Amino acid sequence: MASSSSAVPFLFPETNSTILPNPSKFFSPHLLSSPLPTNSFFQNFTLKKGDQPEFIHPYLIQSSQTSLSVCHPSRVPAPSFIYQKFVPNVTISSHCNTKKNHVISSYSDLSVTLDYPPNLQFFLVRGSPYVTCSVANKTLVSISTGHGIHSVSRNNGQTWLFYSSTRINLMQSGSRLTSDEFCGVVRLAILPDPRFETILDRLSSCYPVSGDAAFSRPFCLEYKWETKGLGNLLILAHPLHLQLLSSDECNVEVLDELIYESMDGNLTGVVGDSWVLKTNPIPVSWHSIRGVGNEAIPELVTALITDVEGLNSKAITTDSSYFYGKLIARAARLALIAEEICLLHVIPEVLDGKFDGNGFLFDPKWDGIVCKKCLVDSKEDFGFGVYNNHHYHLGHFLYAIAVLARFDPAWGEKYRPQAYSLMADFMNFNTKMNPHYPRLRDFDLWKLHSWAGGLTEFADGRNQQSTSEAVNAYYSAALLGLSYGDMEFVAISSTIAAMEIQAAQTWWHVKEGSGRQYEHEFSKQNRVVGVLWANKTDSGLWFAPPDWRECRVGIQVLPLSPITEILFSDLVFVRELVKWVSPALATENWKGFAYALEGLYKKETALQKIRSLEKYDDGNSRTNSLWWIHSRKWRMV
Repeated sequence: MASSSSAVPFLFPETNSTILPNPSKFFSPHLLSSPLPTNSFFQNFTLKKGDQPEFIHPYLIQSSQTSLSVCHPSRVPAPSFIYQKFVPNVTISSHCNTKKNHVISSYSDLSVTLDYPPNLQFFLVRGSPYVTCSVANKTLVSISTGHGIHSVSRNNGQTWLFYSSTRINLMQSGSRLTSDEFCGVVRLAILPDPRFETILDRLSSCYPVSGDAAFSRPFCLEYKWETKGLGNLLILAHPLHLQLLSSDECNVEVLDELIYESMDGNLTGVVGDSWVLKTNPIPVSWHSIRGVGNEAIPELVTALITDVEGLNSKAITTDSSYFYGKLIARAARLALIAEEICLLHVIPEVLDGKFDGNGFLFDPKWDGIVCKKCLVDSKEDFGFGVYNNHHYHLGHFLYAIAVLARFDPAWGEKYRPQAYSLMADFMNFNTKMNPHYPRLRDFDLWKLHSWAGGLTEFADGRNQQSTSEAVNAYYSAALLGLSYGDMEFVAISSTIAAMEIQAAQTWWHVKEGSGRQYEHEFSKQNRVVGVLWANKTDSGLWFAPPDWRECRVGIQVLPLSPITEILFSDLVFVRELVKWVSPALATENWKGFAYALEGLYKKETALQKIRSLEKYDDGNSRTNSLWWIHSRKWRMV
C-alpha cells in the first residue's frame, strides 16, 4: 500500500473508552503491542471469561481454565432458524494445569493457538478435521467425555480417533482416559463415517500450526499453511471454497468422498498445503453498468432538482455516525447521477456540506476508530463504540468521500490521510504499512464474508445482518482507490467485494430447492436470511421479527447503487424473492427496495410502483430509485 497515504498514517484524536474490555487477560504479552482483532472467528476466547464456544470448522470449541472441550455438532432445523448446540463430546486436560485462563500465543488468518500453561498448546486451524495438541514436559493427559466410554473408540454413538506422535499408554476409568507421562503431539478426530478411517489414518501425521491468506493478484486469494510432521495436509473446504478452488493453479486433491456436516453446508476434504481461490471479476464503476436511456432524462432531471433543493433546505442534524454516513452517501449518489445525465451545474450544490454533529476518535486499547457518543454506552450508535458494524458505518462515509475527492481533487488531497485512516480501520490489509489498525477488521478470510458483531460475547459467535452494506463498504473502498489512483487498493477492495457478493449468494440468498445448503423445513418458509451467525442461521433481524419480510429484503439490498446489480445477478432467484416479499409490503420507505428488485426483470411495472412512492429509506431518494429503474434493460424471466 505504498502509494496510499503519507509516510506517517493519520490518527484521529486519542480517547479512553470506559466500555471496552481489557485485552491483556487472554492475549500473550508479546501480542499486546500490535493491533488486536475485534471481529475474529475466535473473539469469544477473548471476552469475559473466554468460555463461550466458537465454531472452528468442523468443531465447536469451548475453553475453560483447565481444559479444552470439543463438540462435533449436528444441525437442528426449524422453519425460522437452524442452529447447532454445543455438547462437550470430548474434553482434553492435564494434571498439572495452573488453573489460569488460556492464553492466545499466536493467531493468523486461518488459525489461533491456545496455550494452557505450563504444558498444553492447541493449534486450532480452521477446516482441520483433527484437533491438535502439543504436550510438553512429560505430562499426564486426561481425555474425558460427558457420555461415558462404551469402548476405547466409542462414546454416545460417536467414534473418535486418537493419534499420538509417540507411543502413549491410556488407562480407562469410567468416562475418562488418562495417559502415563507423555511428551509429543496428540490429535483427535471425529469419524462420522467408518469409510473415512483409512483416509484419516493416512493423513494424520501432517498437522498445521498456522495458516495465512494473501491477495496475490486481482480476484484471487491464496491460502498457505505452515505444517509439521510427515505426509500431506488434509483440510475441509466449505461450499464456497469448492466453487472458487482453482485446481489448475495449485497442487491439491479434492476428496469428494470425505464429507463432514456443518452449519455452513457440507465440508469436503482437500489434500494440499496451499490453495488458490479465484472469484468472478466484478466491475467497479461510478455510474450504471448499462447506462440511462435519453427518454428517461427529463424525469430524472425533475427528480434530481427537487432532491437537491431538499438537501439545501435543511441541514443534517443527526449525531449518529451510521445515519449521517447514509445521508451523505445519499447526497453523493445525487452528484454521480447528475454527472451521468450531464446536469453538471447542480453538483457543487450537492457537495456543499460538513460533519459537525459527531466526531471520530482513536481507541488505543483495541486500535480502532470510535465516536464521541459511544464512549460510555455500548448500545449507542448500534454498538459502534464496541466495534460493531464498522464496515457498515464507515463504508457509507467512504462512498461520500470517494465522490467528493473525485469532483474536488484539491479537497481530496488535503484530507487524504483522514480518508485513508477511516478506510484502514476496517480495510487494513498491510499492517506493516499501517501498524495502527488490525488486519481486515471485519472480513473473514476463511468464510469469505464479513462479521459485524464486534467486542460482544455471543453464544452463537460472530454475526452479520446486512450483506449489501458489507458489499458497499468494499465497493466504496475501491471507489476511493479510484479517486486517488491507488490501483493496488482498487484491486484488493474489488476482490473482497466480489467474495462478499458470492458469500451472500451462497448463505443469505435462500433459493427454492436449496438442497444440502438449507433443509426444506427452513427453505420453504424463507427466501433470505435475516442474521447469519457463525453457529446459527436466523430469519429474524436485530430490529424486526421474521414476518417483517420487507425489512429482511431491504436490509439485504440497501444502499441502491451500481454494485447492487452484481449482488442480485441471479434473476431467477430475484423473481422468487419478489414473489415471496410482495404480500408483506406495508411500510412506504421499505417498499422501494422490493420494487427495485422487481425492476431487474419487469421494468415498466416496477417504474410505476416507484413513481407512486411518497417516502424512501433515509439513504435512498426518488432520484436514485428512478435512476435504478431507468438504467435497467428489460428482461423476462
